[in-house]
Amino acid sequence: MNAPERLIVPAPPVTRWPGLGVWNLYFLLKFLLLGLGLLNFQALPNLVFAAFLVVPLPGAPWRIVRQLIAIPVGIALLYHDTWLPPFDRLLAQPGVLDFSPAYLVELAGRFVDWTVLGLCALLVIGYSYMANWIRLSTICLGGLIWLNLGSIPLLASPPRADAAPVVASAQGNDAPALQDNVALDTWLENFFRTEATRQTQFPLRSEQTAAFDVLFINVCSLAWDDLDAVELRDNALLKRMDVIFDRFNSATSYSGPAAIRLLRASCGQPRHQALYEPAPEQCLLFQNLANLGFHAETLMNHNGKFDGFAGEIEAQGMPQPVLASQKFARALAGFDGSPIARDFDVLNGWWQRRQALPEPQVSLFYNSISLHDGNRIVGADGNAQSAAYRPRAQRLLDDLNRFIDELERSGRPVALLLVPEHGAALHGDRMQIAGMREIPRPSITQVPVGLKLIGMDAPHGTQPVHIQQPTSFLALSELVSRLYAARQQGSTPNLGALVADLPQTELVSETAGAQVIERAGKPYVRLSGQTIWLPYPNRFE
Repeated sequence: MNAPERLIVPAPPVTRWPGLGVWNLYFLLKFLLLGLGLLNFQALPNLVFAAFLVVPLPGAPWRIVRQLIAIPVGIALLYHDTWLPPFDRLLAQPGVLDFSPAYLVELAGRFVDWTVLGLCALLVIGYSYMANWIRLSTICLGGLIWLNLGSIPLLASPPRADAAPVVASAQGNDAPALQDNVALDTWLENFFRTEATRQTQFPLRSEQTAAFDVLFINVCSLAWDDLDAVELRDNALLKRMDVIFDRFNSATSYSGPAAIRLLRASCGQPRHQALYEPAPEQCLLFQNLANLGFHAETLMNHNGKFDGFAGEIEAQGMPQPVLASQKFARALAGFDGSPIARDFDVLNGWWQRRQALPEPQVSLFYNSISLHDGNRIVGADGNAQSAAYRPRAQRLLDDLNRFIDELERSGRPVALLLVPEHGAALHGDRMQIAGMREIPRPSITQVPVGLKLIGMDAPHGTQPVHIQQPTSFLALSELVSRLYAARQQGSTPNLGALVADLPQTELVSETAGAQVIERAGKPYVRLSGQTIWLPYPNRFE
């Protein structure tokens, strides 16, 4: 009798989980950039992406399809992890497409950091050597899991609005404390709630008021940090001012919002999105001046077309420029190729015209973009040549000095206020390259604001009066209101009375892509679409 044959059941094939392969280098490079503080690393999306890469798939065709999908996803995720503005922000700014080719090449060159490139090259060499000896997928996946565990907030105690914030570091290694983020959110909400109640109370119009003109010189790309960078803080223009605001916050890092905030200076600081909604009439500074008998005029040394700037000014009730910038000789070629006139030529041309006007009082909004990043100086041969920031800044300061000389020679009473829009961001940092202003950090929004009284017999000391408290546009509206009241009384303006207890404003700055606040002397940033506040890194760290 034959023994029964043994039934052999084949064992199921062992599923082999693939490694990350060359994607290990992708994640190792991200770890390097994260360690250098150059990434706003999103731990969970990166872990999900890694899991997508290692899930077993049947057959080579499916694995090829996965790689074809992974390449664009990996590029998009890398961009998302950088401090660059969201891609939809770039698409929403058609003016970027107007940049001249030379300026685009210059901007691209600023992204090149030879130290970082050298470290990346060393990492690639090290990866090529170690890939045959060490299972790097284990290291990368373990690192991603560790970063995700570190980003899970622990149970938080009830938040306090006055709590000292200690939130996630810019390197992304520390777990953000939920109560600290809530405390900062609460503080910011209270800030805007308070600002919504503040307003300048202008005096009533009086025919007995001694007439004078008010000139607002709104300059693009001029911050204290820029003056320090080119060693021009100690300049003749600021020395001859009567009042200097040492801690004035422009509250934004872009021209349009900055001009709107100045033109709405008579109310407290609004949110960024509110700038593009109709403003109450009592908030419009030039409307308040019009109620006091001032004839409003607009002037620019450029055509105002870039990013719809002229339209944004007109939306605040301002008239079109009384003099076209094209009537003056081209002194600069703009970053978009448009002509820019010299500041003295435009201002002096306007002043000659103004002296022939019958209006006893005029209020002027003048906007200059002479210092904008990427502008080039036009030489004697008519060709535009690259020019560093310092010579352009020196020429602007000299032009404004010459203009003040002309005002003084005329004998007419004038209050001139220098109010820069924002800085030029001459220094880059770990979050932004030089010239980039998407995040309105304090070095960009802290601008040198000054008041010069001309022909009013005001006592001029050897040094300007310095306002060292944190201020913003509401203080300027209050200052002009007090000056009118002083002229109404027929007395010589007293600088001490003009600047005493001016409204203070905490440092809060916004763009559509980021918010920056300052608490306990430290700046914090929150990017659009995120809930976590990050300490803004010191440039020298």
